[in-house]
Amino acid sequence: MLIDLIEEGFDRMMDARYPVGKFQRPALPIDAEMRRSLIDEIERMPAAFEAVVVALSDKQLDTPYRPGGWTVRQVVHHVPESHMNAYVRFKLALTEDTPTIKPYAEDRWAELPDARAPINLSLDLLKAIHRRWVLLLRALPASEFQKAYNHPELGIVPLDAALALYAWHGRHHTAHARLVADRVDSR
Repeated sequence: MLIDLIEEGFDRMMDARYPVGKFQRPALPIDAEMRRSLIDEIERMPAAFEAVVVALSDKQLDTPYRPGGWTVRQVVHHVPESHMNAYVRFKLALTEDTPTIKPYAEDRWAELPDARAPINLSLDLLKAIHRRWVLLLRALPASEFQKAYNHPELGIVPLDAALALYAWHGRHHTAHARLVADRVDSR
């Protein structure tokens, strides 16, 4: 009985960590229809994310989405930071020969003072980054998505794979915010 309760609690925690499931890298290269769908998803992500987080109270924004996880406020600031890095990685891959990119310490960035700032700053940044990113993505011929960057921890990452990753990343963190929004007792 106790083991069942522990396993059930662990399953719920794992669901909270990956509420849309873990990233599954698609078979590459992806086709034009899937690529268009992923770009559309990246285009819609800021509005979907904002719709969830702007309705949250300060108490909810300062609530971790899971035990030991970031607060929703930290997640709101993390997403544009991550997507800024992604945008730059795309541009590096498009202009250099499989450049080695520099990872960043997301967990440490989430502890910096600006991670406690009002969320509208990061929501505005996210919208601006996505507008530029989508403009770039829609203008690229399919062959450009075969270019890649070298991630020191992940290895060679083709832009098709990065596109799928960041579409998932947006869904992933929007779902984290929804976990808190759906908790009636956290208002």
